[in-house]
Amino acid sequence: MLIDAQESQLVLVDYQTRLMPAIHEGPLVLENALRLARAARLLQVPAFGTEQNPSKLGENPPELKALCQKTLAKMHFSACEEGLSEWLRPPAKPVQGNARSLPKHLQKPAQGEADRSAIVVAGCEAHVCLLQTALDLLEDEFDVWVVTDACSSRTERNRDAAFDRLAGAGAELVTTEMVLFEWLRTAEHPQFKAVHELIK
Repeated sequence: MLIDAQESQLVLVDYQTRLMPAIHEGPLVLENALRLARAARLLQVPAFGTEQNPSKLGENPPELKALCQKTLAKMHFSACEEGLSEWLRPPAKPVQGNARSLPKHLQKPAQGEADRSAIVVAGCEAHVCLLQTALDLLEDEFDVWVVTDACSSRTERNRDAAFDRLAGAGAELVTTEMVLFEWLRTAEHPQFKAVHELIK
């Protein structure tokens, strides 16, 4: 199954200024997060950020924060514990009509927001906040795609253990380029050149 841009949302977890210097391959991980966020902007994929205890760990870099529609400050390690799932799945609109309405099978489908249940997620630390957020998203019945080259921890062992556990729980493990090219699908996409420039 390919990742569909029309069904996707991007979640970027805790790329915070005081945390990133301690993260294994931190600059590369942040660079890939920025690629994802810039491509999401070009392809109209909603993007959200999170920040763990920002008063102690600092905020996400301004250039990343500017590419996110909203950023959730949190104290729980899982962003879902503090409302992320509600951001990703807005409440359903109330049913219109009355007792004399047409039977359900004859009614036109409601014009609402498209169901964006494919969550592309990346962040730090992979074995703590990213892991707990992704596991909770799976529990909340989202399809979860973890972008491995945009995730890390202070040690490779912790990062790799997180990937093993996430794959076992049903998350798909992907790379930044896999996401971008699946969002595009074709070299004829109007944004192909702009997205391709992010990879060069």
